[in-house]
Amino acid sequence: MKFLFLLIVGFILFLISKNYKTEKFVNINLKMKEEFDGDLMQHEAGLLVALMAKVAKADGQVSELEAQLIKHTLGDISRHFKNEEEIREKLKEIYNKEKSSFDNTIEVCKNLYNLTSNNYEKRVKIMEYLLNLAFIDGDFSNTELMITEDISNALKIKRVDFERLVNAFEMFYKKQKENESLSLDKAYEVLEASKEDDNNTIKKKYRSLVKRHHPDIIAGQGASQNIIDEATTKLQEINQAYELIKKSRGI
Repeated sequence: MKFLFLLIVGFILFLISKNYKTEKFVNINLKMKEEFDGDLMQHEAGLLVALMAKVAKADGQVSELEAQLIKHTLGDISRHFKNEEEIREKLKEIYNKEKSSFDNTIEVCKNLYNLTSNNYEKRVKIMEYLLNLAFIDGDFSNTELMITEDISNALKIKRVDFERLVNAFEMFYKKQKENESLSLDKAYEVLEASKEDDNNTIKKKYRSLVKRHHPDIIAGQGASQNIIDEATTKLQEINQAYELIKKSRGI
């Protein structure tokens, strides 16, 4: 059961990224807090964040959607520990350090494998989460494919399972694109902007909406979990709208 919450959190975020409802998960108990003051690079939490950093930076940049997913994940992981704030800062340090180089990717994978060698299902779930991160911006690049393949091999994931996950994501995002309901006009409506606005105005309106609907801010105001979930969904819609407008403007 150790660190099983990571799989639950990953799955919940996986669902959130697809606009699924998460109400049925509200009774999951994540109140059991772990006390840890060692090297997080010897812990599943730190190793997972290190691999997230590699995947997020694989194509040379971290998109708004990737950044948002990573931020929520760091928060969810750190809340599992008694020394929450300290852990969160250490995880941020790991993320910022590990995204700068791919040289130790296999070493990180080997350390994670050693901690999960008796739990193949957990490693597959971790792989699923990393692929979700790679796909979340709707573009699975060749470099993202290569690094996730390397990670999968180092974690000793069966090729058939890796390909099954990749195919599932490809089919999902292909269908999502075909059924895309967020038109460019709708995107401007979501950002409370117009096509006549310049890029700086669009950016300001985007940032204002993010502050207004950010789940962390909503949670800090004492809102209920349902309201926080709604804010999470709204924030994703805002991010998607902004990404679509940026793409259409070439910025």
